[in-house]
Amino acid sequence: MKLAIRLDDITADMDWDKFDRFKALLDTCQVCPLLGIVPQNEDPKLKKQPNRDNFWELIKEWRKKGWVMAQHGFNHLYVTNKGGMFPLNNFSEYAGLPEQEQFQKLQAGQNILKEHGITTDIFMAPAHAFDRNTLKCLKKLGFHYVTDGFDKAPFQREGLTFLPISYKRSQSIQPDRDGWTTLVFHVNEMKEEDFAYYEKLFAEHKNQLISYGKLMEQEAVKRSSVGNLKEFLLAKLKFWLVKGMSH
Repeated sequence: MKLAIRLDDITADMDWDKFDRFKALLDTCQVCPLLGIVPQNEDPKLKKQPNRDNFWELIKEWRKKGWVMAQHGFNHLYVTNKGGMFPLNNFSEYAGLPEQEQFQKLQAGQNILKEHGITTDIFMAPAHAFDRNTLKCLKKLGFHYVTDGFDKAPFQREGLTFLPISYKRSQSIQPDRDGWTTLVFHVNEMKEEDFAYYEKLFAEHKNQLISYGKLMEQEAVKRSSVGNLKEFLLAKLKFWLVKGMSH
């Protein structure tokens, strides 16, 4: 299976020590990831270090090198207890809100990115949580891609192309499995043993790693309602399994 890399929670005040260390690992593998940029971070859990003043210049620099950017919500604050269409969690910045309210938040985030010279048609939902109103708004605002969903390759749904993420990492890294997926990383939360693990993992599976742009080049097929239901149930199952492990 081919493995793209996605980094969530990219902000000017993230843990830059950890980010720089993980970036060096990606540079060694010559892999360009997807970065989920929070346009206006107001989530105290993401505020790890003082703002890096040249944040937006760095984003544009990385984009020139082939890194891909996604809009990761607006302010990363969870305001509902809904999991939406992909219920890996039971909280959301968007799912459950009226369409107009979602549109305003999405547009505000989009405008902030544009003010800093960043345009993207890829959306990354905080907590993976979105609903049909979210997708309607994304289409109105010119988005074409959503980084989420479970499948073996990109698929079309509700007029958007979904770029799938890994359901179970241990299965995805098996080289004899067919398909394309995305490994999701929250670098802010990584510990020393995590870095050691991923250094070893990336070295062993270097031939499977791809830059995110390669995933986007794959043809997306329209998925059936049965496929959508299967995904919903898998996401719900994963939610309950993770919840059970945390207790």
